[in-house]
Amino acid sequence: MTKQKVAMLTAGGLAPCLSSAVGGLIERYSDVAPDIELVAYRSGYQGLLLADRIAIDKAMREKAHLLHRYGGSPIGNSRVKLTNAADCVKRGLVKEGENPLRVAAERLAADGITILHTIGGDDTNTTAADLAAYLGANGYNLTVVGLPKTVDNDIVPIRQSLGAWTAAEVGAGFFDNVSNEQSAAPKTLVVHEVMGRHCGWLTAATARAYIQKTSANEYVEGFLMDKALKNIDGLYLPELAFDLEAEADRLKKVMEKNGFVTLFVSEGACLDAIVAEREAAGETVKRDAFGHVKIDTINVGNWFSKQFAALLGAERAMVQKSGYYARSAPANGDDLRLIQSMVDLAVESALNKVSGVTGHDEGQNGKLRTIEFPRIKGGKRFDTGAKWFGEVMDAIGQKWKPAG
Repeated sequence: MTKQKVAMLTAGGLAPCLSSAVGGLIERYSDVAPDIELVAYRSGYQGLLLADRIAIDKAMREKAHLLHRYGGSPIGNSRVKLTNAADCVKRGLVKEGENPLRVAAERLAADGITILHTIGGDDTNTTAADLAAYLGANGYNLTVVGLPKTVDNDIVPIRQSLGAWTAAEVGAGFFDNVSNEQSAAPKTLVVHEVMGRHCGWLTAATARAYIQKTSANEYVEGFLMDKALKNIDGLYLPELAFDLEAEADRLKKVMEKNGFVTLFVSEGACLDAIVAEREAAGETVKRDAFGHVKIDTINVGNWFSKQFAALLGAERAMVQKSGYYARSAPANGDDLRLIQSMVDLAVESALNKVSGVTGHDEGQNGKLRTIEFPRIKGGKRFDTGAKWFGEVMDAIGQKWKPAG
């Protein structure tokens, strides 16, 4: 019988679940299969290609519970696509002419790995799917089980990805302080840019958490610090269509009445239009190994700020981004419970040689199961028909309609 050996890696951007998921996997294996050797590849698929490993020893196992306290990844991340050979060669991860999938497979075989856990978003897990397919087609005996991580909550067909709830809660706390900047100068426009390339779920959920957080506030009547200062005046997502001129007319009335305007903007809102505008002007827009626009070079928040500042007659405009702050936080209670349930299933599936990604399957009435790799996709759109989203928009007082 083949001796079992488990490897794990985290990849893609950070989310408030990576450290806890790694700790949870170590704890679970230590409980149910303590004799199985555990290793981690440093910096995701990069570490796999470069044979950069962390051996998880007895002392690390005994203190794995401490990882639940922290954000970030204790084993490091990177963005590497194993099917993009040119990019892997350019970055020195494989040699010219080598197939990264083969290099990864041979490394896993040479290291004696029988179970690989990938913790990441759609790119991480579609890459895991490519690797699993290659392994299966070439006779490698390996089970690959992924855990779904992304603050965007945009993985098809998974109902709730790890870390998203925490990112919304922490983003709301971040903006609770930033909103006080409205008192710093007359006619101030504050734009809160929230992560979400294709999906507006996190922006909407952050707005909801912020409204819930501030709704119970008590104020001294007559001062500037009042409900209006803490309000959100506009919310813009990739899934929403809006008329710039009509919104500007509405928000100008808010500016004239209150002396400030607050907007929550998804980093993917109007992204396609902004990219098209720049490319039409002859600019080369940078993209990553997966072909995605490098969104931090686009500055969607700045675009919204410039557009609305001029139309509203703002004397001061500022953009604040909660993304890195929120995604680096430790998991909250809700996420810790979700992580635990998915980790337990991931270990059970791995030991039973069932490959896939753990999650609540929207195609099977939200059942928690190990979902087949070919069904895993990115770019799931936020369901603007959700009751809670309608309540958020009612609280803001903004009329809206779905895009497209």
